[in-house]
Amino acid sequence: MKYWWRLVGAALIVTVWSIPNAAEWDTSVQAADEHIEAKLEKNKIAVTVNEKPFTCYKFGKSQKYPYFWPVNGPASGKSITTETSQPYPHHHSLFFGCDRVNGGNYWQESNERGQIVSQGPKLIKASGDRVIFTDECFWQQPGKKPIILDLRRIVITAPSKDLRFIDFEIILAALTDIRILKTNHSLFSARVAGELSVKSGGTLVNAEGKTGEKDTWGVASPWCDYSGTRRGVTEGIAILQHPRNRWFPSKWFTRDYGFFSPTPMNWLKDGRLELAKGEKLTLRYRVVVHTGNSRSADIKGIFKQYKKTADTATKGERR
Repeated sequence: MKYWWRLVGAALIVTVWSIPNAAEWDTSVQAADEHIEAKLEKNKIAVTVNEKPFTCYKFGKSQKYPYFWPVNGPASGKSITTETSQPYPHHHSLFFGCDRVNGGNYWQESNERGQIVSQGPKLIKASGDRVIFTDECFWQQPGKKPIILDLRRIVITAPSKDLRFIDFEIILAALTDIRILKTNHSLFSARVAGELSVKSGGTLVNAEGKTGEKDTWGVASPWCDYSGTRRGVTEGIAILQHPRNRWFPSKWFTRDYGFFSPTPMNWLKDGRLELAKGEKLTLRYRVVVHTGNSRSADIKGIFKQYKKTADTATKGERR
């Protein structure tokens, strides 16, 4: 049975990632002098920039889901995200999950109602101006067959000494008919360290310049950025939605204590999303880890360049 599921995953990867340029829409960045290296270790891929720790992709079998932690700032070398903290300690740094999927929970602790289980990531490019790795993950409840196979492609770059990019592509392949009910708890998300949160004096801002939970929650926007100052160093993290994502620009679930996520599942038509068996949903995001605030890091300009990759892909398809 396990072998059969592996064949399904391999077939889907070949089908999707053999399409010319399909996986490059959101990963084109200017080459820099920063040297990036990834090492596959037990239960994690450790990524360094110029031999300094940047992030780890953690994928242990006992986890609720794979996630990135730490996500270290370029200047401080300290994580901009928190692996777990109050309130809501189930928010693990930078992650992808979803509640209310076929009656299961692939978001909150514990594992009884569902896990997103990595089958073991593979390094495609381990060093140079970028690192690339893929992962296959099964969404399943203990003792039951998987209901979703997700295929991930992660590209990490460092365009300058003050910038780090994590380009995250995920393809959700329905292994049975899927129904996701309305929920705040869904998809790509980040939880920043408490010292950088709005409650501690930090800034949460969207692409339209609206700030704080009150003015960004439930508002559609291409990106949001969270930044703050810690021990005299200002750093932040932004999540950019790919312009070709379904629901773009999605509305956001934001909190002043440090959580933010583009969360279309809370505003679904008829209160649910249905995927037929065999149907696939592709989503892409760019995470920007930066020195300074959103203005000095030019998140607006970075998104403009990110958008051009989508425009170029669209023109290529029309030829």
